[in-house]
Amino acid sequence: MSKEYEFINREISWLSFNARVLQEAADTNVPLLERLRFLGIFSNNQDEFFRVRIATLKRLLVLGKKAKSGINYRPKQVLTQVQKIVLQQGKRFEEIYNNIQQELKKHNIHIINEKELTEEHCEFVKNYFQENVRPALVPIMLNQIKQFPTLRDKAIYLAIKLSQKGKPLNKEFALIEIPTDVVGRFIILPRVSARSKKLHIILLDDIIRFNLPEVFSSFPYNNFEAYTIKLTRDAELDIDNDISQSFLDKISKSVKARQKGELVRFVYDNKMPKDLFDYIKLKMKLNDENNLLPGGRYHNFKDFMKFPSIDHKHLMYQKQKPLLHKDIASSASYFDVMKKQDIMLHYPYQSFSHFIDLLREAAIDPMVKSIKITLYRVASNSMVINALINAAKNGKHVIAVVELQARFDEEANIRWAKELQDEGLQVIYGVSGLKVHSKLCLITRTEKGKPVRYANITTGNYNENTSLVYADDSLFTCEPRITNEVEQTFEFFEKNYKVHQYKYLILSPHATRRKFTKLIEHEIENAKKGKKAAIFLKMNSLVDEDMITQLYKASSAGVKIRAIIRGICALIPGVPGMSENIEVISIVDKFLEHSRIYVFHNGGDELYYISSADWMTRNIDHRIETSCPIFDKKIQKELRDMMEIQWSDNVKARIMDRVQDNKYRKTDSKIKIRTQTVTYEYLKPLAPAPPKSSTKA
Repeated sequence: MSKEYEFINREISWLSFNARVLQEAADTNVPLLERLRFLGIFSNNQDEFFRVRIATLKRLLVLGKKAKSGINYRPKQVLTQVQKIVLQQGKRFEEIYNNIQQELKKHNIHIINEKELTEEHCEFVKNYFQENVRPALVPIMLNQIKQFPTLRDKAIYLAIKLSQKGKPLNKEFALIEIPTDVVGRFIILPRVSARSKKLHIILLDDIIRFNLPEVFSSFPYNNFEAYTIKLTRDAELDIDNDISQSFLDKISKSVKARQKGELVRFVYDNKMPKDLFDYIKLKMKLNDENNLLPGGRYHNFKDFMKFPSIDHKHLMYQKQKPLLHKDIASSASYFDVMKKQDIMLHYPYQSFSHFIDLLREAAIDPMVKSIKITLYRVASNSMVINALINAAKNGKHVIAVVELQARFDEEANIRWAKELQDEGLQVIYGVSGLKVHSKLCLITRTEKGKPVRYANITTGNYNENTSLVYADDSLFTCEPRITNEVEQTFEFFEKNYKVHQYKYLILSPHATRRKFTKLIEHEIENAKKGKKAAIFLKMNSLVDEDMITQLYKASSAGVKIRAIIRGICALIPGVPGMSENIEVISIVDKFLEHSRIYVFHNGGDELYYISSADWMTRNIDHRIETSCPIFDKKIQKELRDMMEIQWSDNVKARIMDRVQDNKYRKTDSKIKIRTQTVTYEYLKPLAPAPPKSSTKA
């Protein structure tokens, strides 16, 4: 009989990950305004979790017995467990927010509500409301309409009870969407006096609350109560099979339909009066199965990610300027450098501007014939897009593989795809049935009458904004073993029927599972022979049960396995007889650990890979992903050193185990090692030396 292995449910593991984000908000060593922003990150994460994962569970619940053959858990039980954890985290969230508010007051920063306004503030708030807010409001009198309005996902609303004091039966209900997409969520109030050190900030929600008598002045009411509500809808795209529609049109249609997706969560202010709450439940046909979640006064805390950058630098992380790389910063041509050596950049510690400059050089270089690139998520004002358009205008053949199904970036990518086509670029809309998640760029030059290829393979997106906060690794290479196979990958994008055999690159869905399984099995063989055998992994998520089973088998054979997993981890480390040779940590800090690195001891001749793919079933079997070998010994050492720094972390590393209580990891070192601080210092010697200052006699 085969051995029965244990796994942690991915939804429960994800909630454990978000609890680590909440830990950052609670950590008094984190600057105060950054703690507030971590609350925003937590909230944003939770919104996406409900839109995607809980929506999927609800779909499985509807399928009932039909779904049981494809999963090894009961959706209803998981949903019950999720709701319990979410409610606990919600209480902890409110405690942390209240604590942060009190701490902010010690620094003369006061987040106040409409009942705490001074007379001077009242006048300002009235004027601000009339000039900026009132034109954007659309009050809906619920008692006067037959059908309850369809509420938008991501939006927040004030559910309002209008009544007359002393006449409880004379009442009416209304609804107002808070126009955060038109007016900023946070309004800094003028100082009470020139000498005052106090800074007061009020939320848009409370500005509307303060002015409700004005909004409803034509009604015979003198008492107004407003409570925030918010709902979350199923965000999965149902793509129409109509063959008469283009793929772009199908995606556009399904994105619009997302706003009317099935309800998966309804959050409300727990102080809402029963009559108003019962009315909304009745009209919206809500029940306990709809994840009715009581919350605090404010929702959509994701807006706190953009809390005003007040002039209190000591309350924020000190900004560190991304480092340049001396080997390319000192050269006139990127191509000259790449011919001599491979270069690895590590964002956000090193500058993404190097990649932009490579594209800019390629755009005007007369020897460059073509540029090919995959685009999954790009910046809103993308310099990458600008460089590609410039290249096309300079006569280069530019091919952009644009993934239209990049979740929550579909509309942006549709817009970019149309713009690129209008500018004369060849646009490929991914691969039918598979998301293109590979991060590849290939530049071909004609040198001495022959094509010479230069490639960039990276673990993150070609996005200059996220490169400032996502920790990724980016390889610049002219190595033919790699560049020739990158060219074959782009041939596959153009002609999906033409699947190549790869010797060096590992591509999903064709080879990732088979190749990495083979590498694990090789370590098992070495361990059984009494040789040293080890695996060192870093990724965002480890979920695929077959890959985890292979790691369990390796552990049982004596292979020493270390893993750094930022997010979901279904593997249970440290279990005797199953995973006693596996250790797992998670690092959550100011930068998002996004890179994927896979290292196999291989009998002493270590194999290194960087990858766009986590070990999740979707990445392995249902996407186009690329794992790239690192041949350069110097870069291998760089990666090893950086991973060892991470493994030594005793400040931001948490222990992953069965209990999932996110205990901070302690080491024997008396020195505090914080990965993201030490890594920046480690990379400084690779930066150009500052210019020597000249002195005059």
